Amino acid sequence: MPEPVEVAWHNRKVLNFSFSVGRKAHKWDQCDENLKSFAHMAVASLVGCSFCLDLGYFQAHNDGLDEVKAREVPRWRESGVFTPLERDVMEYAEAMSHTPLTVTDELSARLLDSLGAPALVELTAIIALANLYTRSNVALGVSSQGLSAACDLKAPALPAAA
Repeated sequence: MPEPVEVAWHNRKVLNFSFSVGRKAHKWDQCDENLKSFAHMAVASLVGCSFCLDLGYFQAHNDGLDEVKAREVPRWRESGVFTPLERDVMEYAEAMSHTPLTVTDELSARLLDSLGAPALVELTAIIALANLYTRSNVALGVSSQGLSAACDLKAPALPAAA
């Protein structure tokens, strides 16, 4: 049993809520799956959720997403593999994750122009959920479960030292 489930098992209502929200969000289809994956992993990297990074990379592999790019998310600023739109998405994910938020009108306008309103609303909700999951996992001490290693995937890149 993955550690997050083991931890959440102590409160079944919270566990069921988490699974229910996740299942419903997985059905959303207005935003590109790669972009949502990169956004979630950018939040996980910023917050420091090793479980979410590992799971995100594992899911990218299993869902046929771009795992080369997924593995580079933690160091997206230094990596040369991302498009300008993908960079904007990860910047937006990080800006939404800061306290206070640092989302600019210019960034929002670029994303609205590139994605359209339905996809931007969906992306925003995905980032908000990523913050819920990553911050809960970190606060409860949930760590990587080695999912990517179990599939012989090369480990995600680490952020450059500050």
